[in-house]
Amino acid sequence: MCVDCGCSTGHKHDHSHEHNHEHSHIHDHKHNVINEDIKNNPQLSHKVTVIEKILSKNNEMADEIRSEFDKHKITCFNMMSSPGSGKTTTLENLAEKLPLKFAVIEGDLETSRDAERIRNKGIWSFQLQTGRACHLDAGMVKHALPSFPFDDVEVAFIENVGNLVCPASYDVGAHYNMVFVSVPEGDDKIEKYPVMFRKADIVVITKADMLEFFDFDVNRAKEAANKLKPGVKVVLLNNKTGEGLDEIIEWIKEKRAEHLKKLNS
Repeated sequence: MCVDCGCSTGHKHDHSHEHNHEHSHIHDHKHNVINEDIKNNPQLSHKVTVIEKILSKNNEMADEIRSEFDKHKITCFNMMSSPGSGKTTTLENLAEKLPLKFAVIEGDLETSRDAERIRNKGIWSFQLQTGRACHLDAGMVKHALPSFPFDDVEVAFIENVGNLVCPASYDVGAHYNMVFVSVPEGDDKIEKYPVMFRKADIVVITKADMLEFFDFDVNRAKEAANKLKPGVKVVLLNNKTGEGLDEIIEWIKEKRAEHLKKLNS
């Protein structure tokens, strides 16, 4: 899969605002659980070592990002989903109703359209263009920090590249993960992409206005999500009517309070 999507060895991430850097790595999307048999296989040991070093370096940078947010008492949310699930539309609607000042770091392969949509709502946004890469990593997110308005916001959102596989493996320095799945995608996606949904602190089912047109069982989706992450909050969201948005806002406020309590303890 990595060869097909461009996320293989030696790929280049091009960022807007003239930020370019080389980011070489090998990964097979199973690096979170590396089998001991693989580790002991001399033919594969070098690859496993490279993977572990890459993730270790990424995690170090993610901790640095989180510490920077902590220092400024900013709570950061990583938004993940497949393309077109409604992450950006949700952010646009949050701009109208969320009683917390926020900023957005946007990740896309190309264009600055999503960042422009957020800016049109009066929200600060920084666009990261990954080129061929199918996920954001901590190294990319760090490029947004020199421009980030730390003193003017309370909450940060990182809108990850649309993909239900790769983003789940990379810590980007957020405190909480929001995973979106839309009604047209089908309720089976939760079980099909378990790594992603195990990372979720909240699962948002978007495009609820299309339930009558698709065979999407909300209860089945909730059950699948709770099997993978017991107790995870699941919200049904209609971005056209706003139904479910207040519930998401309350969850964000709760997590913000939880984060601040940890910082003050």
